[in-house]
Amino acid sequence: MIRVLIADDEGMIRSALAALLRLEADIEVVAECSDGEQAVAEALRTTPDVCLLDLEMPCLDGVEVAARLTRALPTRCIVITRHARPGVLRRALAAGVSGFLPKSRDAAEVAAVIRTVAAGRRYVDPEVAADALSDERSPLTDRELDVLRAGRRGETTGQIARALSLAPGTVRNHVSAVIGKLSVSTRQQAVLMAEERGWI
Repeated sequence: MIRVLIADDEGMIRSALAALLRLEADIEVVAECSDGEQAVAEALRTTPDVCLLDLEMPCLDGVEVAARLTRALPTRCIVITRHARPGVLRRALAAGVSGFLPKSRDAAEVAAVIRTVAAGRRYVDPEVAADALSDERSPLTDRELDVLRAGRRGETTGQIARALSLAPGTVRNHVSAVIGKLSVSTRQQAVLMAEERGWI
């Protein structure tokens, strides 16, 4: 049996997917989670073979959850998303994600990807992979992206500084550099652009 954890903040999608996967003879759904922190806690408790993670969840997104779990457990992670942006694919692969697919795929396809990943192989949706090859790379440094990520929900400079163990002045310098590179007026505009392009 392939033991699977499902994490998605949309209850109807999560429960429907769990119900459909339970019809598969070789798949057992061991946990259903509604946010990223719960997914990490439940995965550590249940040690699933595969974690099926929604990209956009409260607390921690699917890529952040995958990064934590692939360091802590021998589990393999699949990220599913409604908006399969190429920049997100690169970030997911860098975090150790084994599978990446859009939510538009049906349950039979999801089950097939779970089997592929559980067998030790990788799966990336072909359309997303093709888009990733033609997508522009982020002009921002890793630290600048960290600052945007830490402030994406409107956190203050002080909160970002504490979260990243930086001085507030350093955070302000990074924000100024980001605004200049992206030719935007505010940090929030920079966050929106980075999210739209899949850089964070």
